[in-house]
Amino acid sequence: MITRKYKLGLALIGGLVGLLSVSGYAQNADWQIVAQNINPANYYGITVANGMIGLVSSPEPMKVKDVVLNGAFDTYGRGRVSNILKVFNFANMNLDVDGQRISQRNIANYRQTLDMQKAALTTTFDFSDKVSVRQTVLALRHLPFSALTQVEITAKKDCEIIPMSVLESPENLKEVKNFYSEIDRPHVTIRLLTSVAKSPTGRHTVAASTSFLFEEPHGQEPDVIHEDWDYNMHLAKFKKQLKAGQTYRFSVVGSVSSTAHTADPHNEAERLTIFAALERTQRLLSRHNAEWDKLWQSDIIIDGDPDAQRAVRQALYHLYSFAREGTAYSLSPMGLSGLGYNGHVFWDTELWMYPPLAILKPELAKSLLEYRYERMAMARQNAFSHGYTGVMFPWESDADGQEATPVWALTGPFQHHITGCVGWSFWTYYQITKDKEWLRTRGYPMLKEVADFWVSRVEKGTDGQYHINNVIGSNEWQENIDDNAFTNGMVKTVLGMATKAAQELGIAPNAQWNAIAAGIPILTFPDGTTKENRTYDGVMIKQADVNLLAYPLKIVTDEAKIRKDLAYYTPRYSPEGPAMGWSVLSTLYTRTGDPEKGYEWFVRSYKPNEVPPFGVLSETAGGTNPYFATGAGGMLQAVINGFGGVDVTDAGIGQLKSRLPKKWKSLTIKGVGIDHRTIVVK
Repeated sequence: MITRKYKLGLALIGGLVGLLSVSGYAQNADWQIVAQNINPANYYGITVANGMIGLVSSPEPMKVKDVVLNGAFDTYGRGRVSNILKVFNFANMNLDVDGQRISQRNIANYRQTLDMQKAALTTTFDFSDKVSVRQTVLALRHLPFSALTQVEITAKKDCEIIPMSVLESPENLKEVKNFYSEIDRPHVTIRLLTSVAKSPTGRHTVAASTSFLFEEPHGQEPDVIHEDWDYNMHLAKFKKQLKAGQTYRFSVVGSVSSTAHTADPHNEAERLTIFAALERTQRLLSRHNAEWDKLWQSDIIIDGDPDAQRAVRQALYHLYSFAREGTAYSLSPMGLSGLGYNGHVFWDTELWMYPPLAILKPELAKSLLEYRYERMAMARQNAFSHGYTGVMFPWESDADGQEATPVWALTGPFQHHITGCVGWSFWTYYQITKDKEWLRTRGYPMLKEVADFWVSRVEKGTDGQYHINNVIGSNEWQENIDDNAFTNGMVKTVLGMATKAAQELGIAPNAQWNAIAAGIPILTFPDGTTKENRTYDGVMIKQADVNLLAYPLKIVTDEAKIRKDLAYYTPRYSPEGPAMGWSVLSTLYTRTGDPEKGYEWFVRSYKPNEVPPFGVLSETAGGTNPYFATGAGGMLQAVINGFGGVDVTDAGIGQLKSRLPKKWKSLTIKGVGIDHRTIVVK
């Protein structure tokens, strides 16, 4: 367990706001997370992302640790499977002051601040007694493939500065080619620093391009010099003499693309950079901020608990950052915060991250569903290959929707409940939106094939019941077991949803769906406690399984039965288990009338998993693979569906009677559903 020291103070940021320092990070309880006393040896970056590109912060000044591009995959690295690509780092910079290169070793007062409201990461530091530097990095929300870096350098004494825009290739890219060009017009000169390379197997071409944006009138800008270094790095730089007290400002705009997104990424990256450069900094910021203002119309406000407010808003910030409206991209467990889990898509999306997005931002949630819909052909082939009909979704899905689980992990061939989770999420979207045209073209076609898969997958026993044998449930520590509680429960649920979807459209449902659903057993111990699988004997479990039957599946609805299952399984959750398991316990304790116990598990779902200096979430307590967006989704459900009582049914979004923990004065959930309702609990 990670131990933390708490220290309360006050700071003046738009008025007096309570600040909390936790292992070196402090935050404005409203919108800002501030990292101070940064230790490069114990640093886990925070991400600015726009649903397409993710830029992960670095402890090194003016650097970005990783640049992740959504949708671009190739076979390399771990597991002999398709992994998301690490692409050109086009947001790195160098700075020389009077001939000396700034670095982590020779600066002071290093501080990084994430403004969640504007999705902007600002880094400030001092170099010697010569300059103060302020740098802000944004993944532009309105331009999916572009990022903006603003730089402000204030001279403390007369000095010469040489800022550099650096374009660097990671080791995984091959056949790197570097280009530099200038486009000269009477009103503007655009200088393009560009790199193009092949992905590890040559499957994709990747390109990135950057350009300086100067504030001086045309003709008075600094001269830009191009330097071509080793094959994997080149840069553009300029020189400026500053007087003591003078502040100099400029920006760098960059874009990245690949053949996963366009046929000609070299030209596309340059065109997108030119477009952004001629939009100029203020127009870029204005449109970016306007898009984030729209996103934050759906927000969660907790009165009385600044730490919970910060954690919940950070969770929302990351889910909003990792998803994008109007696409067919989904969410990996680590979102766009790095290469964790190879960028693959699991049940983490449908059961954990999708539900809060569906309630607060259905338009974002729709993209996650479109990802699955567009990959139905591959899921159909997967079912065929395993001797089944319908669609069988892979446990780990890549850009093509093929099974991308490393062969040594048995979860790939056997964790079949994911196909139920996909169908469940599709019906949930219809419950929330009542979009009948979407149901006709997307929802029902998916649910029908999911249901057909389960018809072919169940086995009728001599007892007349329909069994689901030889699976791995959500508790992955129990392999190749029969009649897993969560799998059986999800199948019962999704077969009923397929029937409802057909009836909603005036289509006669397959009569087998309801008959099989009614005949799938949920096993119990002699005392009535739900049994996790046919051979389960009380051993420790990795994460929630049986308890998911009460929430979100609502198969176990009797409160006494829910409490009985909680009493049995809560002590059996492994302390090393992932964050989302604790959030289920929180939701269920709250829903069964014990918000104080719910609060304990809510805090457990995020607090022990926070790592310095920003408090980003790792998957487990003491883990090192942030940002764990799955845990964020679970924690948000504990707030929205637990303390907030928000409940999704066939009638739409409703609200159960709910109670807050004593510490909270009120809970406000804004922008709920398609009618953007506000729900307040006091």
